[in-house]
Amino acid sequence: MSDALTAFTQQRLNNQKTLQGRFTMTESFEKEKTNDLGLVESQRQGEMAQPNELRRDFKPHQVFMFSIACAIGTGLVIGTGSALSRGGPGSLLIAYILIGITVFFVMTAIGEMATFLPMNKGFGGYATRMVDPALGFATGWNYFFKYIIATPTNLTAAGLVIQFWRPDLNVAIWITIFGVAIVAVNILHVNSFGETEFWLGFAKVLIMTTLIITTFVVAMGGGPNHHRSGFRYWQDPGAFAEYLLEGPKGRFLGFWACCCQACFGFTGTEVVGMTFGETPNPRKNVPRAVKQTFWRIACFYILGVLVLGMAVPYDNEQLIGATKQKTSGAASPFVVAVTLGGVPIFADIINGCLLVFTLSAASSADIYCASRSLYGLAKDGQAPRIFAKARENGNPIFAVGITSLFICLGYMNASKSSSTVFGYFVSLVTVFAVLNWVAILISHIRFRQALKSQGIVAADMPYVGFLQPYGSYFSLCISLLVIVFNGYDAFIPHFKPEVFVLKYLGTVIFIFNFVWWKVSKKTTFWSASDVDLNTGRREWEETERSEEVHWEGGLWKNVLDKFKR
Repeated sequence: MSDALTAFTQQRLNNQKTLQGRFTMTESFEKEKTNDLGLVESQRQGEMAQPNELRRDFKPHQVFMFSIACAIGTGLVIGTGSALSRGGPGSLLIAYILIGITVFFVMTAIGEMATFLPMNKGFGGYATRMVDPALGFATGWNYFFKYIIATPTNLTAAGLVIQFWRPDLNVAIWITIFGVAIVAVNILHVNSFGETEFWLGFAKVLIMTTLIITTFVVAMGGGPNHHRSGFRYWQDPGAFAEYLLEGPKGRFLGFWACCCQACFGFTGTEVVGMTFGETPNPRKNVPRAVKQTFWRIACFYILGVLVLGMAVPYDNEQLIGATKQKTSGAASPFVVAVTLGGVPIFADIINGCLLVFTLSAASSADIYCASRSLYGLAKDGQAPRIFAKARENGNPIFAVGITSLFICLGYMNASKSSSTVFGYFVSLVTVFAVLNWVAILISHIRFRQALKSQGIVAADMPYVGFLQPYGSYFSLCISLLVIVFNGYDAFIPHFKPEVFVLKYLGTVIFIFNFVWWKVSKKTTFWSASDVDLNTGRREWEETERSEEVHWEGGLWKNVLDKFKR
């Protein structure tokens, strides 16, 4: 009897421990789901988001225009001038097509992951979940570094644009004024922020369309001097310029210089992926945003560099002089094109357009992306937890605040000597951007391998990218080549240590962050079968069913509807 009672008591204790263990696992699992998803209640009027979570209040037309606005910047309007002078029109066009294809596959990679498993942790969140938390740590901080450098860069550019008209005023004045303005925009409710960026982006689209059409008209002899160049400059002085060396090697280096510049020009195209955590019904709206965004950007970039190659010869003295202006209307090759066509006053108009470009970039791509990246890091425990706190309107106020402080780096341009050092920071942006592409592509490749390993076929995916996953392998190879050979000019014609450090510092920082987090935290490299593809999927599906949000008819319908109100 005693033995039976003892056995019964022991059995009850074991059952209690088992139940307690299951409860603990379930509680932990539910907590992880909540943290990972950043679930919010339905966005109907009057309902509140969960504390410290982003609100999914971006409208589809805002997401679309946001991605356009972030991708079209000074890299296209100004940076194409230096690329044209180094590589010629043929190299410029081929390079932009090549890098454009690379970026297209980066976008479809983001689209596949974001529609299958929406997250609000940015690109670092996917790297953590698909590959290794150490890669997520390195990716998140890399993205943060990129945009805290880009923020003062664009504000400085805006100040220098104003100096085109008022050279007597110090650039620090404009950095302060514009800095306060963009910080104010970034602490707004996400819907108000989205509307602001929508109209800025719409202005950029109109400006870029006008520039391309005007340059084409000039190339076809529609300017006051009626000089019709057509494709004459592709024959004399030629389609391919020599850079640093003579002969075929010099022409190849000219082409590679155009590729590196194209990477800078396309920087920001992937920014639309940062909005997915704040976008309603991402499984319907994200694929449309990815597809439509790419084709419009491709038209702007490819057509833009094509008409430039028609209107401006690469050896033109005005073009060479413009590339030394750094930032202002005079630095734009589009200004050179219309000046050659007999419209010199166009420089003032372009200068005003550049002001819109730089301020939009600083507000949307820079502070927004840096703060959301820091927020995602904090949610994963890879940054101080205070940066994971958000206001009731879903704005990560502490992340926005610390990001805004880096605007002060722009004051380094108040003196001539400091601006040289600041120029080194600017050059890091391209390296950081391509490293982000690499992390996205590696995450996507592992995502596809995990799907295959766990028996999930493409038919089960909400969105399947064109030529994926092969496109990711292609883009990964191109991106790695750019990173490895980005510093070619540090060795030709002789070794320049300062250029070498500048071109590879970003890569060293990325590798250091990865190794440090890997060793210190002893993180796990997930095997394809162990990648978590299920946590949170059902909750997203249920949340989406409660959001009766549909695509809103395209860009022009939304613009017309706003004017009708």
